[in-house]
Amino acid sequence: KLQEKPKDSGKVTITKTFDFAGEEVKVTKEVDSNSKEAKSFLKQQEKLQSAAPASLPTVSGVKRPSGMSSLLGKIGAKKQKMSTLEKSKLDWENFKEEEGIVEELAIHNRGKDGYIERKAFLERVDHRQFEIERDIRLSRMKP
Repeated sequence: KLQEKPKDSGKVTITKTFDFAGEEVKVTKEVDSNSKEAKSFLKQQEKLQSAAPASLPTVSGVKRPSGMSSLLGKIGAKKQKMSTLEKSKLDWENFKEEEGIVEELAIHNRGKDGYIERKAFLERVDHRQFEIERDIRLSRMKP
């Protein structure tokens, strides 16, 4: 389910497997080895490795699970589900990486043509128009 590949640069690659619409989706993320996420991932890996040998009983009196049921248990192990929103975000991030437009989008969104700038401009225009109309209404009331 989870894999880890340490690199020389102090990065840890985390691969998670999700279930999305009946398909298996693998998400690979590279994080700094000192980050909280990497440390929790490494601890989880250690727990899985230490639990694997302990799960096989060596005492002859203990009943082992039958071959077919243990296989079905491994196959039918539940995977973490992925929502449509998470899948869309993952697809968008992958598209940005493949096309090499990450920096271009960041520059565009910061600049004058960005969404936030346009919304602020429209809000200022609307407020200015409201003040003009209010002044006209007040001037008509006085005479």
